[in-house]
Amino acid sequence: MTSTYGVFSCSVEATMDVIGGKWKGTILFYLLGQTRRFGELKRLMPSITHRMLTNQLRELERDGVIHRKVYAEVPPKVEYSLTEFGASLKPIIMLMRDWGDQYIQEVLARREQNQNESTEIEEGAEA
Repeated sequence: MTSTYGVFSCSVEATMDVIGGKWKGTILFYLLGQTRRFGELKRLMPSITHRMLTNQLRELERDGVIHRKVYAEVPPKVEYSLTEFGASLKPIIMLMRDWGDQYIQEVLARREQNQNESTEIEEGAEA
């Protein structure tokens, strides 16, 4: 018997397959309402590697979430924008932004606390 969700076990898995990972949500956030060039996206996300940005953009394009427009110029000019399908993700991306705005300090505090606890355990083991 074939699942309603095809190769996915549920609809959340399908959604995460399209927008999951460290960078896709951020890329989509920066493309909301505007077209951007590769270099702009790279400047907005300085810790992403060139290769990772390229791969993430390709995957989003493959899934029909973004459109890649290449201009016949030298040097080549490439612009990325959300497709209509990709724009349907706006409510999800905005909820992710709102959650991050509300809880970023708590997340950072918990990470610092865990780091401090790990350091204390390591120092205790050395003694």
